[in-house]
Amino acid sequence: MLKWTKRVFLAALCLLAAFGLFSLTQYTMVISSNAQFCPTCHEIRFAYDTWKTSTHVNNDEGLVAECMDCHLPPIENTVGFYYMKAYHGIKDVFIHLTQEVYDRENSRRIVYETTKNGHCQKCHKNLLHTPKKRGAMLAHRSVIYARPGYEKNCLDCHRNLVHKPTGLYQFKQCEAS
Repeated sequence: MLKWTKRVFLAALCLLAAFGLFSLTQYTMVISSNAQFCPTCHEIRFAYDTWKTSTHVNNDEGLVAECMDCHLPPIENTVGFYYMKAYHGIKDVFIHLTQEVYDRENSRRIVYETTKNGHCQKCHKNLLHTPKKRGAMLAHRSVIYARPGYEKNCLDCHRNLVHKPTGLYQFKQCEAS
C-alpha cells in the first residue's frame, strides 16, 4: 500500500512541476512577444524607433506588423517558432552582456541574408493584385514564379522599408477610387 501512495505522490509532484514549468515558459513567451518588450535592450532601441515611424505601424488599414511577424517563422510552425524565438532571445542577451559596442550594420546584414520571402508573405499574401500598378505586379510575379537561378528576395527591392531613420511618421495615403 505504501508503494502505491508513494507512486501517486511522485506522479502528482511531477505533474505539478511540469505545469509550473509550462506556465512559466508560456508566461515568458507572452511577455517577450510584444514590440514594447524588444527595446528593453538598448541595442534594439534604434530598430524599435524606426519601426514606429514606418508604414508597418502607420497605415490606412490600421494594421500593425509586430517584430516577431517579420523576424520569426509563423506561429503555426510551433516548433520552429519557439526554437527561433529562444535562439534569438539567448543570442540577444549574450550580445547585450558581452559586447560593449553593438555592431548594428553587421546585425542588419545578417538579418537581410537570413530573412526569407515567407516572412513577408505571412501578411503580404496577394502580391499579384496591385490595381493600377502593372510594374509592381510584374516585379512580384518574377519573385513568386522565379525561374531557377533567378530567385529574388523581397528585401532585394524593399531593403529600407522599415528600419530607416526618419524624423516623421510616414502615413500611407488612401488612393481615390
